[in-house]
Amino acid sequence: MKRGFFTVLLSVLLSGVAAYAVVKTTSVQPNRQDVTVRSSEKGSVEYRTVNLADSDYPDFTYAAESAVETVVYVEVTVQQRTQYQAIDPFFQFFFGDQGATPQSREVKGSGSGVIISPDGYIVTNNHVINGATSISVTLNNNEEYTATVVGTDPVTDVAIIKIDASGLTALPMGDSDNLRLGEWVLAIGSPLSYNLRSTITAGIVSAKGRSMPSQNGEFKIESFIQTDAAVNPGNSGGALVNKKGELVGINTAIISQTGSYSGYSFAIPVNIVKKIAEDLMDFGSVQRAVLGVTMRDLDKTLSEKLKLSSVSGVYINEVLENSAASEAGLRAEDVIVDVDGTKITGATALQAKIASDRPGDTINITYIRDGKQYTTSATLKPYTKSGVSIEGTEEFYGARIRTATEDELKAVGAKSGVIVVDAGEGKLAGAGASEGFVIEYVNDRAVSTPQEVANAAKKALRTIFIQGRTSGGKTSYFAFGK
Repeated sequence: MKRGFFTVLLSVLLSGVAAYAVVKTTSVQPNRQDVTVRSSEKGSVEYRTVNLADSDYPDFTYAAESAVETVVYVEVTVQQRTQYQAIDPFFQFFFGDQGATPQSREVKGSGSGVIISPDGYIVTNNHVINGATSISVTLNNNEEYTATVVGTDPVTDVAIIKIDASGLTALPMGDSDNLRLGEWVLAIGSPLSYNLRSTITAGIVSAKGRSMPSQNGEFKIESFIQTDAAVNPGNSGGALVNKKGELVGINTAIISQTGSYSGYSFAIPVNIVKKIAEDLMDFGSVQRAVLGVTMRDLDKTLSEKLKLSSVSGVYINEVLENSAASEAGLRAEDVIVDVDGTKITGATALQAKIASDRPGDTINITYIRDGKQYTTSATLKPYTKSGVSIEGTEEFYGARIRTATEDELKAVGAKSGVIVVDAGEGKLAGAGASEGFVIEYVNDRAVSTPQEVANAAKKALRTIFIQGRTSGGKTSYFAFGK
């Protein structure tokens, strides 16, 4: 009896081993391939092994499912004025265009946006909401809200809008400087129509630091991430996401001869977006810093003329007077190669780095002069339309303000306050402020420095109330929304 039992047991074990061997030999094995890569630098040779396997392809499910909840559909209404209404040619011959009236009509447009805070702040492109008379936001769960504009920055094509909601899922921000060429990314948005909301496409980082020719000669800061993820009209303002589900860029443009995707799409790096968004949410305008140089990319001819070992860097054509660059000791014909540990490969890279800083920030610059490398530090100054910074001022909702002097306070009959040096074209000017206006109170809080003005404005829930005196000494009040 025992002998029969052991015979059966042995038979079962042998059958199991045989079955395992069959499955092992017939199943599809990962396509693993060992590739020896040789790299050479300064005469030395290094060998390393790269393992290529099917399992190395990324799993996008986590990134896609978590990020898609934070991307919204944005629909705008724009009031478009048309030509004069057609009138009878006989009447026009005798009376001209008298009696003809301009016509207007509502035009709908759409794009995408990304929730960046649980209390309803959303980042999108400036060109998506520019000129809109109304903005509607639809979440991924189909809830619909009316949005208001917090602030816009045409220079970087970034805008912040807000909906009256709480407890929303916000997309965490990554570090676009750490993106590598060939890294997988997802593009999430609403291409072409409402019916294609929350579309997800995948691609790789094709290039970094890309720029495109300006359409109208306006000052632009462009250092785009180029990808081959499919992006179409309607994706503008949507998310570019890495494998971790972090926001690394805002999709903003395509290059196409047909108007639809043809292999090239571009996103604003999140490191620029993050700084612009914080400024617009905290101050209502962008705290833009400048180094104070005119520059150009290096090329082979210029590099050989300067006896440089590479063509990587930015050549300084001119250093502006009284600028951060001049105070740091930079000169024309210097070549900037590094800022705060970030390698500067060209003008777009330097623009992107400065765009992530604020006036008053100090940066470390490595540059080459007469074949030798030097390092200096520069304290950045605020940007103005004239290109010249106004010393000692801070930006506040499009205006430049600073602490008023005793003489300025005495002239208007105030004890303390902050004077408007340049009203600009933002919300402060739109509410009624002009040059020489002295701000005494912000939301009933006495202020005497620009920082106190900014802090008081931050604490306002919706509306900012300003009390002060005009340049003629008359007490004046005005208010505007955040």
